[in-house]
Amino acid sequence: MTMSLPRQAAPPGGPRPPRAEDRRHRIRRRALTLLIIVLLIGVPAGYLVISANQSRDSGKNKEAKYSATGLTPTYPAKVQRRLYQVPIPHPADRVASYETNNWKTSRLYVQFRTTQAGLDTFLEAVGVNRGDLKKDDITISARDRQVTHWTFTEPGPWWGLTHKQKNPAPTQDVVVDMSDPVLPMVYVVSRTVP
Repeated sequence: MTMSLPRQAAPPGGPRPPRAEDRRHRIRRRALTLLIIVLLIGVPAGYLVISANQSRDSGKNKEAKYSATGLTPTYPAKVQRRLYQVPIPHPADRVASYETNNWKTSRLYVQFRTTQAGLDTFLEAVGVNRGDLKKDDITISARDRQVTHWTFTEPGPWWGLTHKQKNPAPTQDVVVDMSDPVLPMVYVVSRTVP
């Protein structure tokens, strides 16, 4: 046997009819609904459009950077300078760089003009000194000169050295143009085996 629960008595006067929504309340409700839709759909959609444009622009910049086929007038990235151990002294101008990578060897080509003190600072940071430079020693190979379009035929004097290090540390070939003894031009090829 199931027990039945007593029913609650109806309020006096019977059930109230539903109140009609006035015009002002309806407009406010619809505006609030529209605002919620815009916030839930429009804001994320706008964010996706902005993000897609930034990503596309970034890809174009990287494509331009890595499609370069020779020296570009830019400082190498800090991580490149650290990896290839090519510090650029201060002050330096006419800075240009280019990086090549393949399965066998990675190379960073850098050129810059600096002062006599800047040259000493650079050589010391590489791990050599000015006494290691040899007159008329063009240590940068013909292959590397072809890649960068460097020609060492102008009147020098030219000074060069090769700083060999045990793998995985890079080996640097350095050539210094001393035709302007106050502002020597430095050419570096640093190569490492991955």
